[in-house]
Amino acid sequence: MTGFVSFVSSGPGDPELLTLKAVDRLGAADAVLFDDLSAGPILAHARPDADLVGVGKRAGRPSPKQDHVSRLLVDYASGGARVVRLKSGDSGIFGRLEEELTALRAAGIGYEIIPGVPSACAAAAAAGIPLTRRLTARRVQFVTGHDITGGLPTDLDLAALADPRATTVLHMGRRTFAALAGLLVGRGLPAETPALIAEAVSTPAQSLRRTTVGALASDLAAPAEGPIPVTLILYGPLAEGEPGGDEQGEDQA
Repeated sequence: MTGFVSFVSSGPGDPELLTLKAVDRLGAADAVLFDDLSAGPILAHARPDADLVGVGKRAGRPSPKQDHVSRLLVDYASGGARVVRLKSGDSGIFGRLEEELTALRAAGIGYEIIPGVPSACAAAAAAGIPLTRRLTARRVQFVTGHDITGGLPTDLDLAALADPRATTVLHMGRRTFAALAGLLVGRGLPAETPALIAEAVSTPAQSLRRTTVGALASDLAAPAEGPIPVTLILYGPLAEGEPGGDEQGEDQA
């Protein structure tokens, strides 16, 4: 009997942000293939006898190839297992969801996609701000900061990304932000545009720092030392917020 795969979006890391459906599927799964960012307390919702298989990809670390992850999904489900593919944030946003769906379709295996809290929404909530603003930020755009080689993508729509009336959310862009900021300023984005760098959102290690595009580019120009936390960068007409006590000042981050 062929099994079934549930793509479960785990949100940004806080297990309390899981949906009820996500918790239900985790508790029923025979196997859970999880990303690094979905590990830790979230896995406590899995059955004690479930197979827990780490398949996460992190920059600068040895990581399983995508075709290997897809093959594991097919192999488990072909054997009749109920499988949870646990992805951080929302699985449809820079989560390599499409490659895994393609593999399941080719193998004739059923699946469902359970949405989750996007990390950008969690970052804005933690900072006490909306992602949109009436009259000044009518559009939100998500973009990845690196391509398959780890460098800045060469096909970015720079005109759109330099639009001062949009809120832009940059995923996986810590290493490339200095170069991107230079291009954006060259396209007319003011260097004084408000920016927010959010690290390890919704976890005990969370850090939020308000700055500007120009200042942040200068800060991130030097190579980072040690492990790099999961980072989101937001810029545009960001509202003033009143976050909780876990926001750090610019000189502390």
